[in-house]
Amino acid sequence: MAMGYKLAVLGDRMSVLGYRTLGFTVKACETADEAKKSLHSLAKEGFAVIYITEQLAEKIPEEIAKYKDSPLPAVILVPGKGGSLGIGMKNVHDAVERAVGADILA
Repeated sequence: MAMGYKLAVLGDRMSVLGYRTLGFTVKACETADEAKKSLHSLAKEGFAVIYITEQLAEKIPEEIAKYKDSPLPAVILVPGKGGSLGIGMKNVHDAVERAVGADILA
C-alpha cells in the first residue's frame, strides 16, 4: 500500500485559497507569528512539502532556515498574489550550487 504525502501552503488568504481545490491543506497567515506557528505545526504533523509565499517567507527567514537541511518537510517558496520577488528562484539556484559544487545555472 503506497503512502501519500501531505502537502500544505502558507500565505495570505488571496494567494493560497486556490490551492485547496488541488487537495492542499491551506493556512492563511498574515503575520510572522501566525506563519511561524503554522510552519512548525505542519512540520510536526508530518507534512512532506510546505509551500510558502515569498511575501510571507520574507517575514520568517530564520524559521524557514531551520528546515533547510532536513529531508522533510521540504519548504518551497512560491510567488504570492503580488508576483515573484525572486527569492524562491534564488533558493533553487543556491541549492543546485551546493549540490553540484559549481554555479551551473548562471
